[in-house]
Amino acid sequence: MIAKLAWRNLWFKPLNTALSIILLASSVAIITVLILLQKQFEEKFSSNIDGVDLVLGAQGSPMQLILSSVYHIDNPTGNISYDSAKVWMNHPFIEKAIPLAFGDNYRGFKIVGTNADYLEKYQAKLSKGKLFDKNFEVVIGSEIAKKLKLKLGDTFNGSHGDAAEGEVHDHYSYKVTGIASPTGKVIDNLILCNIPSVWQMHGTHEEENPAHGEEGHVHEEGEHVHTAECNHEHHETDMTLDEPNMEITAVLLKFRNKMGIVMWPRIIAQNTKMQAASPAIEVNRIFSLFGVGLTALQYLAYAIMLISGISIFIALYNRLKERKYEFALMRINGASRIQLLLLILMESLILCVVGFAFGTIFGRFAIGFISNSAEDDFKMAFNPMEVIWNKESILFLATMIVGIIAALIPAIKAYQLNISKTLANA
Repeated sequence: MIAKLAWRNLWFKPLNTALSIILLASSVAIITVLILLQKQFEEKFSSNIDGVDLVLGAQGSPMQLILSSVYHIDNPTGNISYDSAKVWMNHPFIEKAIPLAFGDNYRGFKIVGTNADYLEKYQAKLSKGKLFDKNFEVVIGSEIAKKLKLKLGDTFNGSHGDAAEGEVHDHYSYKVTGIASPTGKVIDNLILCNIPSVWQMHGTHEEENPAHGEEGHVHEEGEHVHTAECNHEHHETDMTLDEPNMEITAVLLKFRNKMGIVMWPRIIAQNTKMQAASPAIEVNRIFSLFGVGLTALQYLAYAIMLISGISIFIALYNRLKERKYEFALMRINGASRIQLLLLILMESLILCVVGFAFGTIFGRFAIGFISNSAEDDFKMAFNPMEVIWNKESILFLATMIVGIIAALIPAIKAYQLNISKTLANA
């Protein structure tokens, strides 16, 4: 009964009620976005560096090297000699070395030359088809298969560089031989082939494209192949890993002896034209930079929540002054002091529950929007439907406390209402 009456009282002045709900919902929405973004952002960045102790690459910015080689969201610092890199890849300290060669993309999705260890690193199994074992055979990530509707046997031409509008390489075509299972990591948005494919694509252009036979056709921009039959012949001119004087982009290193993680960055910088960057150090730097922005937004959200609490207080206090005669009549008709106090508290708590509900919904809509933008620009998606129970429960509790504090003075005044004095002044 008290809850029903409180709900009706709230909408006696709908504009004041709406303002309080909007302010509260705004603060809850911002905090919800921050909670979800921080958790998922850190999870995605941390999960992608699992099994990578150092990244070997061209000299330049260590953070740029990590972002380009591990997360594929920046331009590489340059190329390194494959022969020079092999000296370090075959070192006794090294447990596993995964070479990477970049250069092309297909409709904005990066084509990466590597080996089977790259899929193993991300625990990506083949959901369909087989691993690439010949030049220009590719395994595509699960997101690419879904977004571009590519299937086994389809062929396509890559574009030079990272931009989808780059020069199209039409002298060789890539053929889809496998589709990787979903992992939630960067590999879902990559096209994987062997390293000689990348070298050969950027080598001689004199050979006729072997995939342009009569029994198959190329997956052009905006057009999908409907046949899985395509004669993809391989010739004696196909390049191999034994080619001299070739270059790659980077190497992901995992050590047997962890001393190498400390020693190698200095040794490599002093003795070669390469650098060895630590993903752990650079990711911690990213988190610290990211944390500064999150802290500023958290302060803003708490300030808005404080303003919403003040708004609720003013609305309830003014409503108490306007309705004190009504409260006095309620007391005469049998309402107790406690019931009046509970009525004021209930009005405030209803505002907080409604504001929290709308804020949670708006926050998740915002995460969905951010996810779409991040997926287009950085191939990184966020899950708006995830619920972080411990932090969101604390947020709900904090919202209720704001409501109780805002209603405390008006509720006490309603409890202390002098019936005879109030009615005498009527």
